[in-house]
Amino acid sequence: MAEKTFDMIVIGAGPGGYVAAIRGAQLGLKVAIVEREHMGGICLNWGCIPTKAMLRSAEVFHLMERAADFGLKAEGIGYDIDAVVKRSRGVAKQLSSGVAFLMKKNKVEVFMGEATLPAKGKVAVKSDKGVEALSAKNIVLATGARARELPGLEGDGKRVWTYKDALVPPHMPKKLLVIGSGAIGIEFASFYNTLGAETTVVEVMDRVLPVEDAEISAFAKKQFVKQGMKILEKSMVKKLDRAKDKVTAHIETGGKLTTQEFDTVISAVGIVGNVENLGLEALGVKVDRTHVVTDQYCATGVEGLYAIGDIAGAPWLAHKASHEGVMVAELIAGGKPHPVKPESIAGCTYCHPQVASVGYTEAKAKELGYDVKVGRFPFIGNGKAIALGEPEGMVKTVFDAKTGELLGAHMVGAEVTELIQGYVVGRQLETTEAELMETVFPHPTLSEMMHESVLDAYDRVIHI
Repeated sequence: MAEKTFDMIVIGAGPGGYVAAIRGAQLGLKVAIVEREHMGGICLNWGCIPTKAMLRSAEVFHLMERAADFGLKAEGIGYDIDAVVKRSRGVAKQLSSGVAFLMKKNKVEVFMGEATLPAKGKVAVKSDKGVEALSAKNIVLATGARARELPGLEGDGKRVWTYKDALVPPHMPKKLLVIGSGAIGIEFASFYNTLGAETTVVEVMDRVLPVEDAEISAFAKKQFVKQGMKILEKSMVKKLDRAKDKVTAHIETGGKLTTQEFDTVISAVGIVGNVENLGLEALGVKVDRTHVVTDQYCATGVEGLYAIGDIAGAPWLAHKASHEGVMVAELIAGGKPHPVKPESIAGCTYCHPQVASVGYTEAKAKELGYDVKVGRFPFIGNGKAIALGEPEGMVKTVFDAKTGELLGAHMVGAEVTELIQGYVVGRQLETTEAELMETVFPHPTLSEMMHESVLDAYDRVIHI
């Protein structure tokens, strides 16, 4: 089969890869993309999107249970887990099909199969049709990542689940153990707990959502416990004994080992990059703990070879991957894009209550030597939050006391994943406290809390 030549070949059609391909095509490059499984990658098919669909079902169920709080009557409230999953899978399928359409619209040639890099500038795609040979001066690795599986805690699809199993559950858990309280773990804990599963979360670090600001983590934990979750921090699952209808977990907390029985376990202990079987080592690509080492422009050090998204390391977020994809495509097309700044990328967790943040935590800012001013504003002081029946939450802002630079913003409560972008834009525009304080926020909105938090940092808060 004759070799096909392109200006740019992208390996992996997730949110990093397919966006890079589209941007490259927009800039006049001849682009190919290789995908071994689903257009849209893990995010659209088994990650960001289907989990949000499921969490929306849980949110609506929760609101139905609270109908009386809003002067409404709802009787015989229940759910059909199979129907919840069916809707989630339908949403994922719709968006995956949309990516395939975008490839066609932008004249990106799609190759379905397993890619390897036999030599610099060469890609071999193995599929049922055989092996196709491709070549390009520029190749973008966007192969993503997969769930980390610890020895003894591996998923079996029956009683011990990975995130994939949890999205198409073979049964509704009655007593659930979630190992890990990062975004993935806590979202699944929130979903199943809301639907009635007796849920325990085990976290090896000293607090849940360990990457978040300590105050936000503490606030979120209080809400999770209030909802009936059991949270075990500074704890580790040492062993799982599996039986037909139960799993016995050996949990170590403070040097003391106890056993507890569950009918379902979800393992959510991080991710590992998909770096195997690509031929990276032979090309001289440096790999550190399953992630490709790159510079600020995602270059690997091998001429014409770039790595974006989860394979290139933290933060492991779809929007970071997409932005890196745009940056690399523009670089390849001869442009001079700005590098992506990890500290200006927002992180969002869609549990109940939601959590969102951007920039440095208060502790990190102090560790970096900043003299800080910190503002806080509670949801209970906001009219819209009370009207919504969502008075539990907080907005926290961290400023450089010398320059007024917004160093970080941290939020917990209803819809904060939609609010955080205001602070992201502020950081991108290098906004100081002065501009934020002079900005008129509409009333009544949750966004007013963002304003009040800034005012509080400078002793000008109005509504508390």
